[in-house]
Amino acid sequence: MDDVIILYTTWPDPETAQAAGQAAVEAKLAACANVMASMTSIYRWQGAVRREAETPMLLKTTAAAAGRLRDFVLARHPYETPCVVALRSETAGSNPDFIRWIGEEIA
Repeated sequence: MDDVIILYTTWPDPETAQAAGQAAVEAKLAACANVMASMTSIYRWQGAVRREAETPMLLKTTAAAAGRLRDFVLARHPYETPCVVALRSETAGSNPDFIRWIGEEIA
């Protein structure tokens, strides 16, 4: 059983996130995409502090496919420097059936 990776990403709006999430699932790079409610991000960019509405998304994949999924997201993302952070899951506290399902869904 391959380790599960969750890619945390942020998007400019729900429609863009949903389209990317669906494409990642259809490409069998992600078993599941969770597009969440809008949030406010406050960050420094090009010397100025900015406040923007963004849509967070979690993509569930395997460690073996995480790099391909990252590249897939980066190629489709509208931001110059998109947030893509890989988080490794802990199998000890996870549902083994769910972890197995993720592995079965990834090509």
